[in-house]
Amino acid sequence: MIEVEQLTKLYGPLPALREVSFRVEQGEIVGFLGPNGAGKTTALRILTCFIPPTSGFARIAGLDCQEHPLEVRAKIGYLPENISLYSDMTVRRFLAFAASAKGVPRSGRSAEVERVMERSSIKEVASRIIGHLSKGYRQRLGIAQALLNDPPILILDEPTIGLDPAQIVEIRALIKELGGERTIILSSHILPEVSQICQRILVINRGQIVATDTPANLTSQLRRTQQVHIQVEGPDAEIREEFNGVKGVLRVQPGDGPGSYLVETDRHEDVRPVLARKVVARGWQLREMRTQEVSLEEIFMELVTDEGAREEME
Repeated sequence: MIEVEQLTKLYGPLPALREVSFRVEQGEIVGFLGPNGAGKTTALRILTCFIPPTSGFARIAGLDCQEHPLEVRAKIGYLPENISLYSDMTVRRFLAFAASAKGVPRSGRSAEVERVMERSSIKEVASRIIGHLSKGYRQRLGIAQALLNDPPILILDEPTIGLDPAQIVEIRALIKELGGERTIILSSHILPEVSQICQRILVINRGQIVATDTPANLTSQLRRTQQVHIQVEGPDAEIREEFNGVKGVLRVQPGDGPGSYLVETDRHEDVRPVLARKVVARGWQLREMRTQEVSLEEIFMELVTDEGAREEME
C-alpha cells in the first residue's frame, strides 16, 4: 500500500532524511517513532505530496507521489501536527467546506458530513463554533476531516499532542477502531502511543530508519539481559552473596521496598529455579519472584543512543 525507497531530503546542506526505505502493507497500523527533529514530519509531508524529496521515491497504492500528486492525495486522509481550523465556523459548516474541497459530490455531501461526525463522535457539537471547542474535540474534528471521502489510508502526525489523559484514551480508542478498516501511519514521539496502538514500529533517528519490527520483537531482539524481581525475607548481606554466586547473574540491585531485589542476568540463562532453591535451602521466606520485561522506552533510548554514538565515531 505504501512504498518508500531510498528517500532523501536535504534542506540546503542539511539532511532531514537519508536514504529512508520502508513498506506499509494494507490494513497495518504502523507507528513512526522518533525524537523531535528525527525526520518524521518531513517523511509524512513527502508522502502527502506537500514537499518533494531530493532523491528516492514514495508510492501510495502504486502511484508515485511526485508524478500523481492529486490521485495520491485522494487516497489519503491527513491529520497534521498543527491542523488549521477556521475558528469562526461551526463544526458542520467546516466539514461541509472540507468535503467540497476534497471533491465530495454535492448530492452526497450532507450525508458524508454526518457519517464522519458519527464516526469520530462529534455529532453533539455539530452546531458549536470551532473556536469554543476543547482541544480534544478539535483533535476529533481533525480526524473527522481526514475521514472525508473515505480514504483507504490515514496519516496522523502526533494525534494526541496537547490532550489530557482522558482525551488521549478516547483518541487512542478511535484510532484502534479505524485501524480495522484502513492502513494507518501514526507519527509520535510518545512511546505508550505506539506500543498500545500499533502492530509494527519504525524507529527513525537523525533522518534514518534504525529499527523496524513489532514492539514484542524489538524488545526480544535488542534485550541483552533480563531482570528478575525477587522479594525475600532474610539477612541482606547473605542474600546478596548467595544471589551473586549464581551462574548467569550479572549483578544484584535493591528493588522497591524492603527485602526486594532486582537480579540482572544473562538473557540466555533462566536463574529463577536456582534462586528459589537457594532461598529455600537457607530457610529464608520467598515472598515473590517474577521476570521484569525491558520497556519499549528502554529499547527506544538504546536505539537512539547507539545510533548517535556510532555517528560520532564515524
